[in-house]
Amino acid sequence: MSVQNRSSLVSAQQVRESCRAGEWTNQTSGLAPSFAQANLVILPQADAFDFLLFCKRNPKPCPLLDVTEAGSPVPNKSAPDADLRTDLPRYRVWRHGQLVDEPTDISSYWKPDFVSFLIGCSFSFEAGLLQAGIPVRHIELGCNVPMFRTNVACQPAGKFHGPLVVSMRPLKSADAIRAIQITSQFPDVHGAPVHLGFPEQIGIQDINKPDFGDPVPVAPDEIPVFWACGVTPQAAVMAAKPELVITHSPGCMFVTDLLNESLRR
Repeated sequence: MSVQNRSSLVSAQQVRESCRAGEWTNQTSGLAPSFAQANLVILPQADAFDFLLFCKRNPKPCPLLDVTEAGSPVPNKSAPDADLRTDLPRYRVWRHGQLVDEPTDISSYWKPDFVSFLIGCSFSFEAGLLQAGIPVRHIELGCNVPMFRTNVACQPAGKFHGPLVVSMRPLKSADAIRAIQITSQFPDVHGAPVHLGFPEQIGIQDINKPDFGDPVPVAPDEIPVFWACGVTPQAAVMAAKPELVITHSPGCMFVTDLLNESLRR
């Protein structure tokens, strides 16, 4: 399978198998559009309770979809035939808050006390936006969604603390109102936006220079709309500097067997 052959990856299992084979190593926005995607955080059991508490105190950026048993790479609730060591396009390995590697397979890093957290991703509600005729700029351009660190502090928990990270989609005013209505129905994948317009009010100085992902143009008749983002834990990892943490690479998500519609409330 060609790495560029996005159109053939229409099921969660196909995406995971392609990642496992090393055939798909790119961002996953728009892939398997019926299935929920998830951010990944893997850390030692000794840090797991603090991180669980961090998620519970910050449900907008960190809505939990699944948590594995210690030592198991299998997310039994969300994809029982998957392997979190191989089934993402690309990972990030952090030591003491520093990024040290971006592998496509983390089997060599795996430890018997690892606990894995799957956190809802805004890519999951994009299918609802597209079905409503609302354009999603980064999908149109075939690039990653722009993500920004903000000046909004998360609620700390144990060693974990740091700023809220947001993803941005430019929309016309009428589309923004409809997008709020649609995404508010999906609290398990970040729900409604946390901010509209005026990026400087949340500490974003240049909308064309995201901290993660790719820049996308904002037309004169559009406003930037910001959703809480599951890259927030990576900012917390950089701030807390734990000994070892593994995450997804921004935009390179884990595709679960959960249907997006099953997450609608």
